[in-house]
Amino acid sequence: MENSNFLEDYKLEGELLQIFTYPAPVLKKVAEPVAEFNDELRALCKDMLFTMYHAPGIGLAAPQIGKSIRLFVMDIDFDREEVTRADGSTDHTLSNFNPLIFINPIISNRHGEVLYEEGCLSVPGIYEEVKRAETITVEYQDMWGEKHSIDADELLSICIQHENDHLEGIVFLERLSMLKQNFLKKKFLKQKKKKGN
Repeated sequence: MENSNFLEDYKLEGELLQIFTYPAPVLKKVAEPVAEFNDELRALCKDMLFTMYHAPGIGLAAPQIGKSIRLFVMDIDFDREEVTRADGSTDHTLSNFNPLIFINPIISNRHGEVLYEEGCLSVPGIYEEVKRAETITVEYQDMWGEKHSIDADELLSICIQHENDHLEGIVFLERLSMLKQNFLKKKFLKQKKKKGN
């Protein structure tokens, strides 16, 4: 089944993976290039998308689920709506999927600057404005090893740069001033300790 292109008619299927949070050592490592484009890799991509949608987030890099390889998934377009069940409990429905998978990405042609408030599944609950390039070009491989290139701007550009940072062992907080970085890291670790994680 993994050989079929599940991106074409995407259905929310897969296994939920554990998301590692700061300061897990795997988040500090520079990830290795993906060399084998096999069923195992495609199954991992599917599980990463499933995990990202459920988190919920718009991007998830392999180091965040404990795999130090150059791969990330994202979807900046999907809809998430709260629904109330007959018994009064609430749930969320997800629709309008547009999943993207980037393997061995290389970013070039960085132009302009933009400030955007970012959050991260590995630093939940913390949001801060980060300065990124406004437009970029990214070359990458798909799940079969085919090479592609796209020009990205707006949220797509920001999200690609955020996820690509994870492959370099950089969490978004490390893009901030040292003062802000130290403050937010302490705040996050304090919250984490309080929750007993």
